[in-house]
This record gives sequence, structure tokens and C-alpha cells, in this order.
Amino acid sequence: MELPRIIVAIDGYSSTGKSSFAKLIAKEYNLVYVDSGALYRGVTLFALEKGLIDETAGEIDLPGLQKALPELVLSFRNEDGNTLLYMGERCIESEIRSLRVAGYVSPIATIGFVRAWVDGILHKFGEKKGLVMDGRDIGAQVFPDAEIKIFCVSNPRIRAIRRAREMPGADIEEVMKNLLERDEIDSHREVSPLRKADDAIVLDNSDMTLDDQMVWFRDLVKEKYGI
Repeated sequence: MELPRIIVAIDGYSSTGKSSFAKLIAKEYNLVYVDSGALYRGVTLFALEKGLIDETAGEIDLPGLQKALPELVLSFRNEDGNTLLYMGERCIESEIRSLRVAGYVSPIATIGFVRAWVDGILHKFGEKKGLVMDGRDIGAQVFPDAEIKIFCVSNPRIRAIRRAREMPGADIEEVMKNLLERDEIDSHREVSPLRKADDAIVLDNSDMTLDDQMVWFRDLVKEKYGI
């Protein structure tokens, strides 16, 4: 089944299953999937590896990062039906999901020049439309004219359990603490704070499986496009 050449923007808090949901939508409706959060995680990993984040003091070398950022090359590749993030020729998909990266991605995402750099990549994807993208500010900031906007919310403990599944051995309480800290930073940053677009539809998926969410989305598409 195919949709018209539209943009589906899925925003919401961390670990509300946005990426998994977006990937299923992309597969079913033949859309290109773009994970904007992965790009910020890629920048964070890059900054950590370059020694541009003081992990003891939690400080970011802003001039150093701004100078180094042009050398960073991030790209998505489709491998066996999975969209993976590469830094140059190196797959970093598993590394960007670590708790270490998660601890700094929100501060990195508050930096104006980082957001401008990522937005430049996202806008290139959006020029041809026909895509589904998830993140924090896709519907409100990056693509305010997206034809379908969804804002995902979920119970914090359920979110922590979902995230912990991606990190074997992780402590759920520690993961939940990190998620709530990210919520606070993302919602109150000066540049493009996490917020629901006025015309976005809220989806509370606390008690929904991915199959349930796809049923919900099909009903939404049927109502909007008659397909």
C-alpha cells in the first residue's frame, strides 16, 4: 500500500517506540525512514571520541566541536531491511545506543550549531518527500508542514523497560533516571525544545503493542486519505 508523496512526522519522548513505529510505517507504506535522533547520537559519539566532552565535569568543548563538526560524515545505509547509521565507513548503530552516549545526547542536542548541522541533513531528505521521520521537533520545527504529525507519549517505567532491552545488563532504575533527565533537558532547551505541534495527534502507547499502533495508524490513514 502506498501513500501520496507526504511527510509523516513522529515526535515524542525518548523510548516511546517512535523508531520502531516509524520503521513499520515506512515498510508498509513504501516510505523512506529517517531516524533524526540517531544523527544526534552520532554527533555525541563523535564528540566523545574526539575528547570534546569532559566526562568528569560534563562539559562540552563548544569551539572544538564547532571546528571539528565539518569533518564528520554520517549516513544511513539499508542492510537486510534495517536502516543503520555509519560514521564514514564504520557502522556505529550499536555504539550510539549505549548508556554512555545517552548520557550526553540531550546536552549535545541543545547546541544551536549542532541542530543547524543536523537540520541541513534532514531537509535534504525532505526535499523529495515520501518519508517518515521521528525525533523531538520534526513536526514542530523541522517539517512544520508535514501532512501527518504524531506525538508519542508513554509511562516512564514502560519506557525504561523498553530502553533496557536494547542494553543487556542495564539497570532499569538507572535507565529511567537517565530518561527523565533527558525529558527535562529536551523540554526546556532554548533551541527547538521538545513540544507537541499544535496540529499533532497524541498517541499514548503505554499499553499498546506495535501491532496495535499500526492498526491505529491505518485507521488514521483511512480517515485522512480514504485508503
